[in-house]
Amino acid sequence: MKKVILLHIVIFLMVSVFIPTKGSAFSNVSAETAILMDVESGRVLYEKAAHKKMRIASITKIMTAILAIESGKLDETVKVSDKAVRAEGSSIYLKPGEKIKLEHLVYGLMLRSGNDSAVAIAEHVGGSVEGFVYLMNQKAQEIGMRDTVFSNPHGLDDHENHFSTAYDMAILTKYAMENETYREISGTKVHKAPEWDRSWKNKNKLLTSLYEYSTGGKTGFTKRAKRTLVSTAAKDGHDLIAVTLNGPNDWNDHISMFEWGFARYDLEYVVKKGIVHSVKDDFYKGKVVVRRDFQYPVTDKEKDNLKVEVKLIKPDSNWKKGKDIPAPCGKMIIKLEDKTIGELPIYFDKRGKVSLETWFSSIKEMFLSMIGVHSHG
Repeated sequence: MKKVILLHIVIFLMVSVFIPTKGSAFSNVSAETAILMDVESGRVLYEKAAHKKMRIASITKIMTAILAIESGKLDETVKVSDKAVRAEGSSIYLKPGEKIKLEHLVYGLMLRSGNDSAVAIAEHVGGSVEGFVYLMNQKAQEIGMRDTVFSNPHGLDDHENHFSTAYDMAILTKYAMENETYREISGTKVHKAPEWDRSWKNKNKLLTSLYEYSTGGKTGFTKRAKRTLVSTAAKDGHDLIAVTLNGPNDWNDHISMFEWGFARYDLEYVVKKGIVHSVKDDFYKGKVVVRRDFQYPVTDKEKDNLKVEVKLIKPDSNWKKGKDIPAPCGKMIIKLEDKTIGELPIYFDKRGKVSLETWFSSIKEMFLSMIGVHSHG
């Protein structure tokens, strides 16, 4: 009997080591640089040398994919050039002169990491590889990738001036995840191009076998960059991005970061869209609204330190019957421990207009709060 009890204790202790708790600390990952970011807010939950400039290998193709998608040319037919076919490394085995839909090339790019596909996409969307690289760097600056330079569409080590950071790649992935088509392609396990009698299985093992909450990502490897990996995961409505550069044990790094993030942080509804009930001013009371929710990942300890401030333009005597009132007429400032983490514009609506969907959502939230259940999980 004692042996059975001892065995149960040992098993419990072994399992406890690998299950993160709300307050558990996160040990370092194997990767040289890493980051864990919340998709909704962009909050960095964990980082390790996240702003260090590094070679990034094939995760470069996330930029190539989103530019192809945003070009609006996915239904166009691409004629494969000799230059595309000669691309070294990973390949989807395109042939010179072959014609294939751009959409299928993007699947081949993201699932099989085809360098030939990357060049074919670049030539079709940018007019040339050089023209496409210009678009890549332009987009990088546009979305705030301050420490990134692209020199090719695939990430091969054929240019010295081709680098990024874990933080910048998380920013890129956050941007890309706002696009429904990108999310669908990134999260596809197997794709079959009708023109070919073959299927492409995604190289991302987190998605295909290792992690049940995985929603997509991109793998990478070159001799100089070593293993690079971008992945996304979702659990109970909470979406996270993980990036590792030069990560010898990257699959486990990502699973560990995700599990730690999901255990430690709740995606809190700080503000619900609809009427701003805290306003007591006679002119504005019951007539000002915010048009979207504000969610933010917080720990249990941080929840009590969330604050919302409302600032409204002083009513003007010339404003009559809801006319001539500025839009927006104020703003809602959201703070965590006195640091501003977000702002929402406030709009005047004399009817205190709020959608039926929002009304039902508010009633549901109130009911769940009464019974001690939070919708964020």
